[in-house]
Amino acid sequence: MKRSFDPALLEMMDRPQPLSAKLERDLKYLRQLNRWFGSHRLVLNFMQRWIRPGARLRIVDLATGSSDIPRLIVDYARSINAMIQIDAIDRQPPTLDVAKKLSIDYPEISFFEADILNWQTDEPYDIVLNSLALHHFSEQDAIQLLRRCRELSRSFVLVSDLRRSFFLQAGVFLLTALIFREPMTKFDARLSAARAFSFAEMHDMARRAGWTNFGHRKFRFARQAIWLDKIDN
Repeated sequence: MKRSFDPALLEMMDRPQPLSAKLERDLKYLRQLNRWFGSHRLVLNFMQRWIRPGARLRIVDLATGSSDIPRLIVDYARSINAMIQIDAIDRQPPTLDVAKKLSIDYPEISFFEADILNWQTDEPYDIVLNSLALHHFSEQDAIQLLRRCRELSRSFVLVSDLRRSFFLQAGVFLLTALIFREPMTKFDARLSAARAFSFAEMHDMARRAGWTNFGHRKFRFARQAIWLDKIDN
């Protein structure tokens, strides 16, 4: 099945809007989906490899949403006495408002409203993360984002996303018909399933973005990830 992407059709959570109970519910459901369907486990698996006890690291999370991934990483870092600082970037002010409220006990996380395709920093990060956001972009912008992830890091990069398949679309349809039936969640989840990149497409985009010697693997529940263990300048 081909990818379906219309740049004029935005997911509801990506549209300009004030902070609302509807948006907060949608972000809550996304956090639950991340936790139940493997995204948290996927990220934590890499963090356990890359963050060592006593380490001091700078991390950036591009398209952070409500920042469940940064909080997960901070909890792990605290458990092994590693010192980390995470810059959490998102372009949606109301989403960042939710993230800040949920992260009140996480001073390790700093929040910035910005376009992740153009985020600038004075010095590179040790780890660059982008989770479940690549499918929000056109193919050319997704390649630009992958290139930017590589440029921002001096050591590690992890980009994880959905993996387009019949299983993904059927599973999302059932989940949003039976459990997550709130209109925003249903619309966005089904659109995301149609916009996800296939395994082959993700691999090809990484190569076109200048990635070499990268890892690429399928994960459970229609997830996939590409990563760089060491930036080859």
